Amino acid sequence: MGQDVKIDAFSREDRQRYRQKVRRCLDALERMLAEGGFADEHPRMGLEIELNLVDDALAPAMLNRTVLEKINDPCYTTELGQHNLELNVPPRPLRDEQSTDLERELRLSLADAGLKARDAGASLVMIGTLPTLRSEHFDIRWLTQNPRYRKLNDQIFALRGEELLLHMEGVPLPGQRAERLRCLQDSILAESACTSAQLHLQVPPEKFAANWNAAQCLAGVQVAIAANSPFLLRKALWHETRIPLFQQATDTRPQELQNQGVRPRVWFGERWITSIFDLFEENVRYFPGLLPEVDDEDPFEALESGRAPRLAELRLHNGTIWRWNRPVYDVFNDVPHLRVENRVLPAGPTVVDLIANAAFFYGAQRALTAEERPLWTRMSFQAAEENLHAGARHAFDAQLYWPGIGWVPPDELVLRVLLPMAHEGLRDCGVSDESRERYLGVIEARCLARRTGSTWQRAVVADLEAHGYDRDAALATMLRRYIELSAAGEPVHTWEL
Repeated sequence: MGQDVKIDAFSREDRQRYRQKVRRCLDALERMLAEGGFADEHPRMGLEIELNLVDDALAPAMLNRTVLEKINDPCYTTELGQHNLELNVPPRPLRDEQSTDLERELRLSLADAGLKARDAGASLVMIGTLPTLRSEHFDIRWLTQNPRYRKLNDQIFALRGEELLLHMEGVPLPGQRAERLRCLQDSILAESACTSAQLHLQVPPEKFAANWNAAQCLAGVQVAIAANSPFLLRKALWHETRIPLFQQATDTRPQELQNQGVRPRVWFGERWITSIFDLFEENVRYFPGLLPEVDDEDPFEALESGRAPRLAELRLHNGTIWRWNRPVYDVFNDVPHLRVENRVLPAGPTVVDLIANAAFFYGAQRALTAEERPLWTRMSFQAAEENLHAGARHAFDAQLYWPGIGWVPPDELVLRVLLPMAHEGLRDCGVSDESRERYLGVIEARCLARRTGSTWQRAVVADLEAHGYDRDAALATMLRRYIELSAAGEPVHTWEL
C-alpha cells in the first residue's frame, strides 16, 4: 500500500493501458493458482502498527520525517499524515514462543523509537484515533510529502467531484446525551485519524478461502472486545470510530452513486468466497484504478521464464481497495505467497493488548477453519457485516449474531465459545502453553472486566467533565494519563479509572 508512484499526471491512455495490464495480471494469477508453486509452509504471522506523534501539549506533531531520520530503522516508515508513522514487524512462524519473543521485541523497539522521537520534540502514541485532532489538522498541507499520498487525494476527489462528508451518530457518554458529527472535508486527511494494527497470516492457496471467511466471521467480535477509538474532532462517537471514519474519509462516491448501491472502496465485501481469485476479480471488475501506473514486466513472460511475476499493477490496484480483510499477493526470495491481511483492529492500548488481540484472532481463525461444518455455511454474510458495525458502535454493549446461539453480547460469546476455540487453534499451530495462557488470559480478563481502551477513555472523560473540565481539557488530561499507562505496559483491563 505504501508503494511509491513515479508519474505526476495520468492520461486517458495511461488508464486504458493500466486496465489492460491489471486484467493481464489477473489472468496470470489465475494460471498460477491452477498450476501451483506458491509457498506452502507452517503459517507465518506479520504485524503492522500505525502510530501517532504528539507534542508536549498533546497536539499532533507534524514531524514524521524528522522522527524517522532520528529512528533510522527501515522497519519504521511514513503514513498518510505528517503526525503518523508505521512500524512493519518482520514476519515469523506462528508457533512455539514466537508471540512472547514478538512482545519483547516490540517493547524494545517502541521504547527506543520513543526516546529518539523525544529528541525531535515528539512522543509516540499507540491509539485508534488521536482525541486531540482538530479540523485544522486535516488541511492538505499536512499530507506526508510523498507523491503517492497527494495523488491518492487528487484522484479520490476527481472521482467524487465534491467535498467529503463525515457524519456519525455517537453513543452517549455515561450520564450525557448522544453527540453527532457532521462536517465537510476537502482532503482525505481525516483518514490519518485511523491508526490501526494490521495482522497478516500467510496461507497456501487451497486454505485461503476458509481463512478469509473465518476472518470475516470474527470481525465484529474483534472490534467489540478491542475497541480503542471513541473520540474524533472533540465528539464522543462510536467505540471504534475508525470503522465508519475510514469508509467516509476515502469515499469516491457522491451521494447519487451511494444511492445506486455503488460499492465503497473501504469494503466488507458481499459474499463468502471459494478462492482468493474471487476477491481480486471483484477488485478488477468493480473499481476503477486510482493510480494507473504501468510496470514494464509482462507477467506471462515471467512465468514462461520460470520467475514469479511481480503482478505490480494488480498489487497497486489492490492497495487502493481497503477491504477489512484484504487479500495480499507478494513475492519473497523469488517464491510467491498469499496472505490474509486483517485490518479491523485499532492500535494500542499496550503491546501486550496488541499481542493478545493477535493471539485471539489467529487461534479462533484456525479453529474455525478446522470445523467439519464451516460456520459461514450457517451464517449469512449480511449477519457478519452487521456484527462488525454493531461491535464497532457498542463494544461490550453490542448484541452479535452467532449460529446456534442467536443474539449474544461479545463478552459472553468470547468466554463461552471463542476462547476455548482460540486455545484449541493456537495449540494446533504449535504455540507454547505458556504463550497461549498468557495472551488468551488477557482476553479472558478483559471480557470479565468489560473494559477496552475505548470504555476506559470514555469513562475517564465523562468523570472529568462531571468534575468541571471542559471537553478539550478532559481529552488532554485523559490522553496524558493514557500515554503514561500505555508506556507502563500493563494490559488495559487493569487500568484504574
